[in-house]
Amino acid sequence: MKSGVRLKLLRRTLRERRVLAQYVHELKVPNLQPETGDFSTETIDMVASIVMACPNLEKLVGFYPTYNHTFNKLTHALSTRKKLREHIWIVGENDEITARSQIQLPPGLMDTQQAASFIQCHDSWSFLTTLFLHSQPNAILEHDIFISVFEHLPSLLHLAVSSFDIDDFNDETLRYLPPLQSLRLESLSGVTCDGLSRYVSSAAALPLRSLSLLALSLSSLQLISKLLASLISLVRFSISQELSPTLPPDMFMVFQPLLASASLSYLHWDIRSPLASTATDHLASSIRAHGFPALRTIRAPTDPYGTLQALCKPRAQIALASDKYNAAAADLRKANPSLYARTLHAARQAAQQRVEAARNTVLFKIVVEEAGCVSQVYDLPGFVGTVGSRIEYLLKPDVPGSEEAICGWRDLLKDEGGRGNGDDGKLERGMEGCTGLWNASHPVGKKWWWHTERARWKRIELEQFF
Repeated sequence: MKSGVRLKLLRRTLRERRVLAQYVHELKVPNLQPETGDFSTETIDMVASIVMACPNLEKLVGFYPTYNHTFNKLTHALSTRKKLREHIWIVGENDEITARSQIQLPPGLMDTQQAASFIQCHDSWSFLTTLFLHSQPNAILEHDIFISVFEHLPSLLHLAVSSFDIDDFNDETLRYLPPLQSLRLESLSGVTCDGLSRYVSSAAALPLRSLSLLALSLSSLQLISKLLASLISLVRFSISQELSPTLPPDMFMVFQPLLASASLSYLHWDIRSPLASTATDHLASSIRAHGFPALRTIRAPTDPYGTLQALCKPRAQIALASDKYNAAAADLRKANPSLYARTLHAARQAAQQRVEAARNTVLFKIVVEEAGCVSQVYDLPGFVGTVGSRIEYLLKPDVPGSEEAICGWRDLLKDEGGRGNGDDGKLERGMEGCTGLWNASHPVGKKWWWHTERARWKRIELEQFF
């Protein structure tokens, strides 16, 4: 079967059956990406023509071509779908903007036409609730553009912003965020502790139920304390970074709980610095002081001493059956021991070793006496955890099978269209792909059903990012 035949058949069906096309709310595009990594103009135009045939389209899944501030038919087609609910922008480098950045400072690197074209794409998206914005290296999307986009999306509830330059997204941009339910900020050098402190104190932050702060290098533990105290509706909080947040050196007395939230039920805590034990100890002390009455789940990939594990429900088994035979993790350990120590596989193994070590100790003995003589002695083994705790110690990833705890952009992009799970889009070792064999009974034979082997597609919901 030639590449794109299924899309052409689908387009013909939707054009001929207009009533059927009105019921199409979601479009999943098959794998049409060449090994070069760039979608061809023909492929983009083909998907655009299908989008135009679906007047009530709400989601385009698995097809995220790079937007480099030049016109393409797919961007135009999506901009006309008035019922679109979610959209992902992968902003790429534009040669003209890059050349302009060499001779002048922002703002003004994007010309009037480029800025207006991007903003106009959002004019009809009054129902859009989820927006992702990710920057590739050297890509530019200026600060004023972000503000205009937010003003054009009255229904926006879930926002993820990643990898933009300090001049594009910064503390000033946070001031213009609309009231959101979910916010994910990742690898943004322009976002600081001061900017986040002002944001969480604003009325716009009050509805937040999920907040993810990833690779932001936040240095203040007081900020995290203020954040948890100010966001009264917060249910999920994730922080992952290398730098360990600390208290001011002149703060000699600390009253517990230092960190507290009455509403938080899920906490992802991943501070990878060797000095992280101080911040983790403050968190543990806050939990003991009943600072998190609603907390039910902790995921701590970096918990070297089991400080947080000791506060959760005792578990007999944390390691997965597949961990023992995880060849990929074993290869990673040999190639980079320090990186290996931060994988979920290593975290599960370490947690399981603590459980096994405790099990080999005697917690207490039960002595049974009959007529003044000892008849039986029972040794009860130790355990890791707190009996009666309502908190579960979780070390499973957002995306099943991944070694990264938090769902990332790589998971989304390498998943598009059913691509492979390797960085080059190819099948990983031992992975069974799809060749269309399910349709092998077709009377025309292999020429009809067979296609190039590719990884079986796994759906990644955008809600997994928050």
